[in-house]
Amino acid sequence: MIKGQKDYLFQLIKSLSKSEKRQFKLYVGRLDVNTDSKFLNLFNFLDKSALYDEASILKSGIVKKQQLANIKAHLYKQILISLKLSPSHQNIRAQIREQLDFASILYHKGLYKQSLRILDKAKELALDNEEKNLAYEVVELEKVIESQYITRSIVGRADELTIQAKELSYLNVIASKLSNLSIQLYGLILRTGYVKNEEEHRQISEYFHNRLPKYEIEQLGFREKLWLSKAYLWYSFLTQDFKNCYKYASKWVQLFYDHPKMIQSHPVFFLKGNNYLLESLFFIRSTDRFEKSLTKLEEATKEKSFPKDSNLEAQHFLYLNLHKINLHFMKGTFEEGLHIIPKIEYDLKQFTTRIDEHHVMIFYYKFASLYFGYGDNDKCIEYLEKIISNRSLSMREDLMCFSRILHLVAHYEAGYDYHLETLLKRTYKFLLKMNDLHEVQKEMIKFIKNLQNIYPHEIKKAFRALHSKLKNYEDDPYESRAFLYLDIISWLESNIENKPISQIIRDKYSIN
Repeated sequence: MIKGQKDYLFQLIKSLSKSEKRQFKLYVGRLDVNTDSKFLNLFNFLDKSALYDEASILKSGIVKKQQLANIKAHLYKQILISLKLSPSHQNIRAQIREQLDFASILYHKGLYKQSLRILDKAKELALDNEEKNLAYEVVELEKVIESQYITRSIVGRADELTIQAKELSYLNVIASKLSNLSIQLYGLILRTGYVKNEEEHRQISEYFHNRLPKYEIEQLGFREKLWLSKAYLWYSFLTQDFKNCYKYASKWVQLFYDHPKMIQSHPVFFLKGNNYLLESLFFIRSTDRFEKSLTKLEEATKEKSFPKDSNLEAQHFLYLNLHKINLHFMKGTFEEGLHIIPKIEYDLKQFTTRIDEHHVMIFYYKFASLYFGYGDNDKCIEYLEKIISNRSLSMREDLMCFSRILHLVAHYEAGYDYHLETLLKRTYKFLLKMNDLHEVQKEMIKFIKNLQNIYPHEIKKAFRALHSKLKNYEDDPYESRAFLYLDIISWLESNIENKPISQIIRDKYSIN
């Protein structure tokens, strides 16, 4: 059996809260025949186990080997049914689908007016909550009933339903095309990365505008405007137009603040929109707006009305803490930032199954950067080595690149000269293997390669020369993003001016 498959049941059981486990046992116990069933005994065994061990299950005598696969599948299904019945999982979509099922049952029993009455309420609920795909399903069932001339209740009913179906169909098609475009653009970022030159910018622009559907903005509702903002946001990210990233992330978030009820219906999109808003503000170094937006997000998620579940808890932790660290970078308050690291590390262990390893490595890079800014190069090196030595993860190339560069710079700052030659060769070798090196990275390669040949009394001159070259790329639309991973310019200025890097950053960005 494939390892990933046999763990699914165990992971589901371990994800259950105490109340969900209690409800499952009550659900199973409603039938006396289940009180000593094999699937319930397997549930209790796995619930008490720290690790999934098939040999231990078989040794316990709960189930025979040839029965195990079927018992596990049955238990998995029963847990899902129990969760579906839980009030905490009864969202708007589930309620509307339930009403559709009830209406369908009544229709097949010949209780047409009762069926239409439920459908009318379900349609109103769907439209109020921007569930237009479900609203379209409701209208289609209404048309089936009305088309049989059974009720003859309202003159012009056929025209009314036809118009509704046409309008909903149009909006669903627009939403589908915009969501497809948004996902395609996101896929391009993962596959090819951000545009690196004018030719790539032209190609992406053609790709975007050729697939952008025609629309009338005044006809669009919340859902369509949300997908429209998403599509433009990803296009702006791809083309590294960070001001427009901020513009469309702001539109995305403002939609939720204008329609507060939608925060409860789509909390994941609300969190993600805020994440991209804060990321955009970080990219354009707008410290005041960043801090205000972060505070507003924190206050919104503390509201009693904000939904709570395992997925939201993990995403809330991820976004809030990454941006709290980013705020310390923007303000140059590295020492203050160090105080939140132990709590984040502790919480990361609690979210082991809900936060992927790549994001854990991003946290480590952030921790390393905080320690580097503070001047504790040993701790910086410690976290960077967790990233560099990670062989089980295929991380983004740019994260690995700047982890290695910062690792080398931290060794230089710490005065570990006896390590430098070996590190120089390893870093240089790694960077040469990278695809599509930016000019900033090429300049860093040259500097690193020549570092071991520079005499101590010439080092400031070398720093100034590199600083002069890199400053040319600071406002370059295809090169400036590199400085967001590693503020090498502030580090160079710190060495040139003999000032702490925190002071350099505070002086530089205080006006923002």
